[in-house]
Amino acid sequence: MGGVPSTPRWGSAAEMRPAETAEYLIGALVGEKSYPLASDYWQKLLESPLHLRWPSHRVLQASQLFAQNNCKTRHLAKILVHLAWCLQECVSASGVPSAALVRALNALYISSVFLKYFIENAKSDHFEELHLSLDENEAKPTSFSKGGGPGRFQVKIVYGILLAENYQTIEQLVMHSVLSFLGKVDVSTNTYLLHHELLNFMLIAMSTQLLSGPSPGPDDSHPFIDAMMVQESSLVSLVVSKLLLNYIRRPNFPIDSSSYSIFSEVNQTGVLQRVGSAAANFVLLPFNLFVGSSGEATRSPLAENSLNVLLILIHYRKCIETDYVKDRGDHSSEPLPKEDACFSENPYCKALENAQDIEFDRLDVEGNVQNGPLVRLPFASLFDTLGLYLADERSILLLYSMVQGNSAFLEYVLVRTDLDTLLMPMLETLYNASRRTSNQIYMVLIILLILSQDSSFNASIHKLMLPNVPWYQERLLHQTSLGSLMVIILIRTVKYNLSKLRQDVYLHTNCLATLANMAPHVHRLSAYASQRLVSLFDMLARKYNKLAEMSNNKMHMPNGESREEDNLPEDTTAELHIYTDFLRIVLEILNAILTYTLPRNPEVVYAIMHRQEVFQPFRNHPRFNELLENIFTVLDFFNSRMDAQKMDGEWSVEKVLQVIVINCRSWRGEGMKMFTQLRFTYEQESHPEEFFIPYVWQLVLSCSSFSFNPNSINLFPVDLPLEKQDSFVGEDGQKLQSGGLNGLEQQVDVLV
Repeated sequence: MGGVPSTPRWGSAAEMRPAETAEYLIGALVGEKSYPLASDYWQKLLESPLHLRWPSHRVLQASQLFAQNNCKTRHLAKILVHLAWCLQECVSASGVPSAALVRALNALYISSVFLKYFIENAKSDHFEELHLSLDENEAKPTSFSKGGGPGRFQVKIVYGILLAENYQTIEQLVMHSVLSFLGKVDVSTNTYLLHHELLNFMLIAMSTQLLSGPSPGPDDSHPFIDAMMVQESSLVSLVVSKLLLNYIRRPNFPIDSSSYSIFSEVNQTGVLQRVGSAAANFVLLPFNLFVGSSGEATRSPLAENSLNVLLILIHYRKCIETDYVKDRGDHSSEPLPKEDACFSENPYCKALENAQDIEFDRLDVEGNVQNGPLVRLPFASLFDTLGLYLADERSILLLYSMVQGNSAFLEYVLVRTDLDTLLMPMLETLYNASRRTSNQIYMVLIILLILSQDSSFNASIHKLMLPNVPWYQERLLHQTSLGSLMVIILIRTVKYNLSKLRQDVYLHTNCLATLANMAPHVHRLSAYASQRLVSLFDMLARKYNKLAEMSNNKMHMPNGESREEDNLPEDTTAELHIYTDFLRIVLEILNAILTYTLPRNPEVVYAIMHRQEVFQPFRNHPRFNELLENIFTVLDFFNSRMDAQKMDGEWSVEKVLQVIVINCRSWRGEGMKMFTQLRFTYEQESHPEEFFIPYVWQLVLSCSSFSFNPNSINLFPVDLPLEKQDSFVGEDGQKLQSGGLNGLEQQVDVLV
């Protein structure tokens, strides 16, 4: 075994140096001999200085031996029970004693190493190899008490009664203790490391999801995360609140290590050095992860890990057995149809959706304060923190989860006067779309669509003026309204997508839907934004004409004749219909501006007059003529006013715009046809878990130090991007299928 003893010799252990004692104790843990839960061995293991620096092959050998013997020793279950007891002692003690912290950290590190190995190398669907129960043949103590001095166990437990009365399983016991510590013990200089490593442990415990397929089924087994789902609502609320507060406050690692008892040189006890992977080295938790070379904290791993855990928890879905599953029997290999799947309620998702501003007591319709525990958050601080960290894709997902699920937070966002705090980083993300993931772009577009459903939002963004936009490189934007910038960026996103070989209809859909929601409330749209709007019609018209020509050539081709067009996609006609709808939406956008806000938008009138030739080919088109009538009514009105002007010399831009501004005052809208306003709404698909569960885990693996054996991952293709699907409900109520989010259906309804 390369120096990992399986038969300990207690007589010589006390005389060994600390490193040798650590070798001895870990060797006993992974060996064949089973130590009862009440054995003195566990006290020695958890209170000894376990400073080990093992090469990866020794860690792997120890893990393999532990897995081989665990079925008989049940040591994984026992050390998890001891971890739970240590955490209970930390929670119940007034002020967390340093000795209890050391024991908890030792139990935590050891169990994390071996639990991760078990999960990564699981052979059974239900993780039977974990053996999360005590052997029935083991003599269980009637009581378990160790005491008599500082740093000793003070917990008195009857093991069988503990599980029978309070917790049905060991995983419920340990997860209750983990959540209790996280929710009830404040982050401080002494407790920071334990908080951080408990979050790491939760990631390991929940990583069983990585072994399942993207569609949750009733046979999926996730023992630890399922144990978290059955905790009492008061504890769930505490945990959700603490995770969000960690994200907001972003506590830093205590820089003065001398004040940190675990790292104090005078402290005779130590901790098992952290292992990031079952096949990695035993190495000391690196201070450079938390502290920069200058001695100042450079980041907050606790905040990042809190966000990772929160996102996994709120997007988890447990598929439960239904009558359909029972009727078909246990031997059917057919996957459960989506429409027959039934999911249990996620208490963490519910707690987040019901979270309230700490400054505001929300009343229900009858005027009664909501019953039950509520997550109380400082919405102002959450708003500001999100604005600072929206470059992080996980923060984008948190913002989506809040505005999509929590109506109170959405209302809070909509009444803020500094909407640029959130919008500017999101618009910058869209501006840099080529360097962002497609899912990040989709999340931003969905958030903007949700916000644009509110008329006050659409009005307020045109009142907020930006002195400059430093990241916009194409031209200088001085004193541009936030609304004008949003129009510019959304149109730029559509144009960028149109220039790609494989275009994403889903992206077009979201951009145009948001622009349509904004249109009736446009106020003093800038000249550049107005030009971009007309050029968008021109670009889509060119795409439409190309598709129409290809379709006509295909229809008029003689039978049997082979031409290049034979290589056209089979859905060319469907694509033509899609771009017909897109052109109609752009015309509806222009109609809404001209019908409801023309006097306040002279630059839009100028842009239409300047490029009026792009509309002429569609004037008599049966699909567009009615939507073009208003545009040509406006053109006729202002062209006639221009013709009536006596001008000496050439027309300049300033002179034309001056005539337009003057005549906007006398515009009465005579001859304009009134169309029902388009209103697009976002509705999450009924089974979003097929997108969100893989997406969250991809973010955790790509944005954090947590790693997992890629050969064991079944949740998503490791080397391939996620497939996506979506649907768009157009003006005629027809759904247009396209490549979009996997399992996340963007349903955009036109309300007539």
